[in-house]
Amino acid sequence: MKTDIEIAHSTELKRIDEVAKQLGIDPEAIEHYGKHIAKLPLSLIDEKKKGKLILVTAITATRAGIGKTTVSIGLALGLNAIGKKACVALREPSLGPCFGMKGGAAGGGYAQVLPMERINLHFTGDFHAITSAHNMIAALLDNYLYQHEKEGFGLREILWRRVLDVNDRSLRSIVTGLGPATNGITQQAGFDITPASELMAILCLAQDEADLRRRIENILLGYTYDGKPFTVKDLGVAGAIMVLLKDAIQPNLVQTTENTPAIVHGGPFANIAHGCNSLIATRMSLSHADYTITEAGFGADLGAEKFYNILCRKSGLEPDLTVIVATAQGLKMHGGVELDKIKEPNEEGLRHGLANLDRHVHNLQGFGQSVVVVFNRFVTDTEEEMALLREHCEKELGVPFVINYAYTDGGEGAKEMAQLVVDTIDKNPSQKPLHFTYDDNDSIKTKIEKVAKTIYGAASVTFAKPALKRIKLAEEHSMAHFPVCIAKTQFSFSADAKQYGAVSGFNILIKDVVLNAGAEMIVAIAGDILRMPGLPKDPQANHIDYVDGEIIGLS
Repeated sequence: MKTDIEIAHSTELKRIDEVAKQLGIDPEAIEHYGKHIAKLPLSLIDEKKKGKLILVTAITATRAGIGKTTVSIGLALGLNAIGKKACVALREPSLGPCFGMKGGAAGGGYAQVLPMERINLHFTGDFHAITSAHNMIAALLDNYLYQHEKEGFGLREILWRRVLDVNDRSLRSIVTGLGPATNGITQQAGFDITPASELMAILCLAQDEADLRRRIENILLGYTYDGKPFTVKDLGVAGAIMVLLKDAIQPNLVQTTENTPAIVHGGPFANIAHGCNSLIATRMSLSHADYTITEAGFGADLGAEKFYNILCRKSGLEPDLTVIVATAQGLKMHGGVELDKIKEPNEEGLRHGLANLDRHVHNLQGFGQSVVVVFNRFVTDTEEEMALLREHCEKELGVPFVINYAYTDGGEGAKEMAQLVVDTIDKNPSQKPLHFTYDDNDSIKTKIEKVAKTIYGAASVTFAKPALKRIKLAEEHSMAHFPVCIAKTQFSFSADAKQYGAVSGFNILIKDVVLNAGAEMIVAIAGDILRMPGLPKDPQANHIDYVDGEIIGLS
C-alpha cells in the first residue's frame, strides 16, 4: 500500500469553492487561502440549523497508536458514501508532535484531510497567531513591570508563561531579563507548548468575537503585592490581542481524500488541555451538514470527559452518539503484551486488555451516551481475534460493534460503520440532557475528586501545597464554579504512564493548579505531566525532508 503522503499526492483535489457548495455555502462568502483552503466567516453559522453530532473518542492511548482521526474522517467518508450530508470537524496538528513522535495528525491511508502537508505544517497560520498573541501578552506585561517599577508597581507572582509550538525541554524553566537593567526585570520564567496556551483554549471555547474579547480581558496574569489579581484588562491590551487573533478565530475549510468537506480549527492537547477542536468550527459544521463528526483527544478518560464536562456544559452541545475506537494491538498492550509482540496472535492478552475498553464504555454510558465500538483492523489481526472482540462487545457489553476499513478502502470500506451509526442514532440516540460528572456548585476539590474516582477509578486524591494555594485563590476570586481540566498522562487511567489496562484503587497527586480565568476552567496538574514536551531519541524530524520539490516523512 502507498504511504500516507503518496496517497495525499495522488489525490485530485477539488477547488475549495466546490467543497463549500457541497455544504450549501456560497463561494463568494468564503476567504480563500489558495485553491484548496478557505476561512469561513462566523456569519455563516446558523443556530436554527442543527444536524446530528457524533463524538469520536478512543480507548487509552498506547505507543502502538489507535487511529481515532482515521475513524473520524472515515466515518465522514462512509456517511457521504451512503448518501448522507456529512462533515468532519477536527483539531489542527501541532508542529511539536509532527516533528517529534507522530510525523503528522491529518488521518491516514485513504482517510485523510488534505492538503496534508499544509495542514500539518503552517496551514493558515492559526497556531502562529496564537503563539504570537500569547507571547505579545508576555512582552507587554514585562514591559509594563519595567516601565512602572520606579512608581512602586510590581507583581508578587507572575502566572503568565511563554509558549512555542515546538517540543523543547530546555525551555521548561528559564531566567529572563539577565544583563543590564535595560533588559528588564530578572525573573524566573518558562515556556509551555502552544496547544497548552490559555489563548488556545479560549479560541476553542469562545462563542464569537465578543466572547473572545471578554475572555481575553479576563486572563489572569498575576497578583499584586496587596493580593489583587492583575488581568489583561488591567494591562489594557485586549484590543491588540484581538487584532492578532481576528483571522485565527475563523475556522478553516478543507477536504478529505474523497473531497468530503472538513473543517479543521484549533488544537489543544487533551493530556495538558481540554482536547477539543473549536466550538465555532463544530457549530459551523452543524449549521451546514446533517451529520457532524468531531473527536476529542487521546482516550475517553481525557478528551471525551472534557468534551462533556467542559465544552458541552458551557455550549449546550449534546452528542447524539459517541463512537469509541479500539485496536486489537492496543488492547493487547493493555493486557500485558509487550510492544514487540502485539502483532502476534494472543487471545489471552486480548481478553485481559478488554477491561480497558469496558471501563471506557461504562464511563461513556454514565454520561447518558449511546455508544458504538469501532475497531481499526490491521493485516496481522486474525479472524478469531475479530470474532472474540465482536462477541465481547455485542454479548457482554451490549453495544454495537463494527470494523473500520476506511484506512485501506476509503468511504467504501466505511459504509458498514456509517450505516450502523445512522441506525443507532435513529433507534437508540444518546440521552439528553447529558449527565455531568459534577455540579457547577461543587467545590474545586470535589470536582477533581469526582473525575478521578468516577472516571479514572482512583481511590483517593492528594493535593500538594501549591495546588491547595491555587484552589484557595480561585475560591477567593469567584472561580470556584468553573469546570476542572485535569492534565495527566494519556497512557493510563492513573497518573503513572506505565500502568496500562484498567487499573484502579490508586492515589492521584495533584501537584499544582493553573487558574485559567479567561478560558473559565481550573487546570489541575496530575503526577509528572509536563506542559512542554521533550523530543524523543529519534525524532520524526530526522526523517522529514524536502526532495525534488516534494515533502517526505510526514504521515
